[in-house]
Amino acid sequence: MSVLAAAPHLSPEQIEELGRELDDLRRRTVADLGQRDRDYIVGVLGAQRRLELAGRALLFAGFLPPAWLAGTVALSLSKILDNMEVGHNVMHGQYDFLDDPELVGTEFEWDTACPAEQWRHTHNFEHHTFTNVIGRDRDVGYAVIRVTPEQPWRPQNLANPAYAAALAVLFQYGVMLHGVEVEKVLAGDKERGELIDQLRAIGSKLGSQALKDYVLFPALAGPSFLLTLGANATANLVRNLWAFTIIFCGHFPDGVATFTEEEAAEESRGQWYLRQILGSANIEGSQLFDVLSGNLSYQIEHHLFPDLPAHRYAEMSVEVRDICQRYGLAYNAGGLVSQFGSVIRKIVRLALP
Repeated sequence: MSVLAAAPHLSPEQIEELGRELDDLRRRTVADLGQRDRDYIVGVLGAQRRLELAGRALLFAGFLPPAWLAGTVALSLSKILDNMEVGHNVMHGQYDFLDDPELVGTEFEWDTACPAEQWRHTHNFEHHTFTNVIGRDRDVGYAVIRVTPEQPWRPQNLANPAYAAALAVLFQYGVMLHGVEVEKVLAGDKERGELIDQLRAIGSKLGSQALKDYVLFPALAGPSFLLTLGANATANLVRNLWAFTIIFCGHFPDGVATFTEEEAAEESRGQWYLRQILGSANIEGSQLFDVLSGNLSYQIEHHLFPDLPAHRYAEMSVEVRDICQRYGLAYNAGGLVSQFGSVIRKIVRLALP
């Protein structure tokens, strides 16, 4: 087992002890799972559905500016909760232990362009197994943005800021194309049968999404068709910008490490944990902020324990922070403005050789 270059002060024995401490934290948390977690996710799911219902209802009176604004805000919040706190976390299997058919991670489908099955592969497997490993984790820059000096510079990186802005606005479609592995398609390395199957799934999902948001509900609004259409488009845009911001702040601010395939080869449990700590960052905020971020404000804890209920991360973070301090590891945390500012600076800086 190699010692990661980002933590040269730790011996192999210390790394394994770190792993045992984090395994113990996981074991104690799993033993405590129960009704509290059921109540939480059922409550969030109920709030998400009530917000969507309220938003749709208010938009029927969208010709009144206050109703249009309130409906758009409610629908935006509903979409954020559906993607961040419900969909993302349920599809990680965080609530499989409840044996609730509605909350089974492998069956859940969310309100976004990317089919859930494709996302589960690219995110749950590729990203969480090979977090920040250059050449294995395709989430590093989403194959279009240079976010670390370890990525070779190419002339197209001069458009780094433009790529990032486009991805933020169209984030759900960026995630969708990410699952298709567009870079492999362009290089001719994608199997034709697999590509056809993926495109069929995407076509079906895109069709249902577009029908719902841009045809059915606007048509039901009658004279307010265009206003409702605009509100739905705005809600999707707000959700896209929010998801992009939270995800990039958790993965690419200053201080987040990347790794070589050699460093991640045949790694032990302790070394895997260490890589998650070094390759993640938290965003400090209120309890409401945590919920709206899907508790990805605790990205370090999420990378350490992706299949544990995310609302537990806040309390777990106290012990994780203490462990990091005792092992001399930086616990990367900062406010939203600070973390996002460092992301933007990095994207601009890395546009150049």
